[in-house]
Amino acid sequence: MRSRFLLLVFLIGSFGCLDSGRAAPTGARPQAAPTPAELKKAGRAIATFAGGCFWCMEPPFEKLDGVVSVTSGFSGGPEKDPTYEQVSAGSTGHAESIQVVYDSAKLTYQKLLEVYWHNTDPTTPDRQFCDTGNQYRPAIFYHDATQKRLAEESKAALSKTKTFKEPIVTQIVAYTAFYPAEDYHQHFYRKNPAHYTAYRTGCGRDRRLKALWGTSDH
Repeated sequence: MRSRFLLLVFLIGSFGCLDSGRAAPTGARPQAAPTPAELKKAGRAIATFAGGCFWCMEPPFEKLDGVVSVTSGFSGGPEKDPTYEQVSAGSTGHAESIQVVYDSAKLTYQKLLEVYWHNTDPTTPDRQFCDTGNQYRPAIFYHDATQKRLAEESKAALSKTKTFKEPIVTQIVAYTAFYPAEDYHQHFYRKNPAHYTAYRTGCGRDRRLKALWGTSDH
């Protein structure tokens, strides 16, 4: 996220996401998500996505009816319990990700996939908007065979109907583990709206999304 820090320094002339991390009193993290058995018993399911800056991936999912929680964190690499600094350095193999717990009676995985695609740039394998590196790769981490099938079907459908010329390179890979990021990263858009808005605008995220997907309500 060094590019995010430099961008915020340029835009707001004071401090950015790394500084907000240093200001946090501890490196505390939210509790891990419930186990699959606990989720199933409660009639809930889980989905894990990587779409660049996890700050920006929380809002579109949190507004969906049926979503129970959205947690920012790291997934896709072998490193156990990595810190934000380690992941942002690009040496862990993890990608900035979100984990969505949702009520499967109210919300389908297909709808989550639809929202995911329309909030990412699927044409860049190791970058999302102004953030570069493997830690910002777009990826869908499937939890079971059904999620894998639905993700692959949605990717194939988009490849046939997309309006942009570039190929879709988003990874669809098996989920292995998810590690929540430090508390100061959770719901950053609500805790630090000015910094979030400055970063999102300066990074050109919405401009690129509009160019890719046009006007939508996702």
